[in-house]
Amino acid sequence: MKSKLPFLAAYLVGMALVCGILAWGKPLPMVGLFVVSGLAIGSLYALGGVGLVVLYRTTGVLNFASGAMGAMGVMTAWQLEQWGWSEPLSWAIALLLATALSLGYGRVIAPRLAWRDPVVKAIATLGYALIILGITSFLWVDQVRSFTLPTDQMAFRVWGLRVTVTRFMALLATLAVVVGIWVYLERTRTGLQMRALANERELSALIGVRILKVETIAWGMAGLIAGFTGLMFGDLIRLEPSIITFMVIPSIAAAICGRLDSLGMVLVGGLSIGVLESLLTLSPALKSVRTVAPFMVAIVMLLLLQRGRRIPFERDE
Repeated sequence: MKSKLPFLAAYLVGMALVCGILAWGKPLPMVGLFVVSGLAIGSLYALGGVGLVVLYRTTGVLNFASGAMGAMGVMTAWQLEQWGWSEPLSWAIALLLATALSLGYGRVIAPRLAWRDPVVKAIATLGYALIILGITSFLWVDQVRSFTLPTDQMAFRVWGLRVTVTRFMALLATLAVVVGIWVYLERTRTGLQMRALANERELSALIGVRILKVETIAWGMAGLIAGFTGLMFGDLIRLEPSIITFMVIPSIAAAICGRLDSLGMVLVGGLSIGVLESLLTLSPALKSVRTVAPFMVAIVMLLLLQRGRRIPFERDE
């Protein structure tokens, strides 16, 4: 880690310079609001990336379906609220539904692909995402909807900037999840088994690691994270199934920033992507290219921080 610090410092200085150029000449309060908004969205990218990394480290599956699971969850929550169900109950059902979709794939389909090439396993999750998206779009036709949380009406001020509790909650939840999962992986027996599976699946099975149980826990954690990010994306971006489904793309870019391994680098990558995307909208000439920001950040981080190392997309079997 120490060897990376100079490159991490260079990356952060470079990002600050780019953000300064994009914000040049704009009113400071406006820039502050865009930075806060970018941090909130970026924290959700990072949270989605953390879910992908946890699942990949345990099962070897890069899950393209997490966005679709979250989309179906938040659409269900919205529908239940329209029917008069209480908000906390609808949110809980959304989380349970996303978790159930993840566990269903993890217990029924994933074991049958366990020994296939990682690319095949990733493409299979893409097919699952399209199936879920198709069902969601069939159930909820395209029209304007909004999903709001009570915390949208609560706010506090930091250096004169109004920060809603929803945005603060997104950032705080991401930090808590990153720390919690790191402790879980490093300090618990199940976390040790997850890391063992990531390093050597066959050997782990031989020494008695219960692969199906450990992988089920990983799929459950990934589904719960997908459900939470879906609720937050529905509130902070737009309640539209296709948009929320493809929010998995910047999350994958954030995961790649951490080489599908480092939770800390996933957090840095996700926040960077969110802030850069937000500040690019300040420039009339550059706002149309904001969609490439996730991959620009991922490429720069890989070049600076992963020198001489490869992304372990395909493990040695």
